[in-house]
Amino acid sequence: MKKHELITAMITPFKESDAYAIDFDATKKIILHLASTGSDCILVAGTSGECPTLSHEEEIELLQFTKKVLKENNASTKVMFGAGSNNTATAVKMSALAQMNGADSILSVCPYYNKPNQEGLKEHFSQIAQACDLPIYLYNVPSRTNISINAETIFYLAENFANIKGLKEASTNFDLITEIRTKLSAQDFSIYSGDDSLTLPMLNIGANGVISVASHLVGTEIKEMMIYFNNYQIAEAQKIHNKLFPLFTALFTEPNPTCIKEALGIMNMCSNKLRAPLVNLSLEQKEDLKKVLQNTIKATI
Repeated sequence: MKKHELITAMITPFKESDAYAIDFDATKKIILHLASTGSDCILVAGTSGECPTLSHEEEIELLQFTKKVLKENNASTKVMFGAGSNNTATAVKMSALAQMNGADSILSVCPYYNKPNQEGLKEHFSQIAQACDLPIYLYNVPSRTNISINAETIFYLAENFANIKGLKEASTNFDLITEIRTKLSAQDFSIYSGDDSLTLPMLNIGANGVISVASHLVGTEIKEMMIYFNNYQIAEAQKIHNKLFPLFTALFTEPNPTCIKEALGIMNMCSNKLRAPLVNLSLEQKEDLKKVLQNTIKATI
């Protein structure tokens, strides 16, 4: 993947009348919106897509649908698939199915809840790498998994499996990022920020882009920020970061994708429906979010 790439972790829209029915009309609208506002790649069935409450059949259907919409509209946007699981056999199966159904790459999260040690992580990701030929991006998100993949494990995986191509790092462990960038600088290994607010700082220590939530709303601006950075126009990049920072933080005041779905509902792009156990914002929280949207992106609400 090219340097300073914008990947959007796409939500899964549900019908206003039924949170257990995917709204494919709204999904198409969002896919085309993302493709036209700077997203180089769309992540389907990630946390932002409510993968914990999607069936595997729904996940594959979303992958197939996203590929179909992009192809029909001659869009060059790639599709990444959230194929991870804390069950290695399931992760292996979903990775193979992702390849069979046209994914361009997969995102594979560190196993959550069962908390494997580093040897267990090596075994888990090794089996996935052997199950498919797609580029694999490891997903380190300690706030959700309660474990963290360390640098030595990442080095082992990158050096032993040619299709392990990168890392989504959703933490403030800049030492880890620096160590990885230094050790794997000669390899085709990409590092992506997993938090919008950390994108610019992470670019500064060698990250290749961001897997973003805010890009549903401000993809053009995030892409512009990365272009400025790449062209050594750091002050201009900082201006965009500072402008968007209130939005970045507002979108994570409740568990993702609660706030981004509310924002997209306010913008009339889809319903704000969530699947339980997630619940919608309170009226007060919704009003606070509206103010941020009005101030940050000049939304007319």
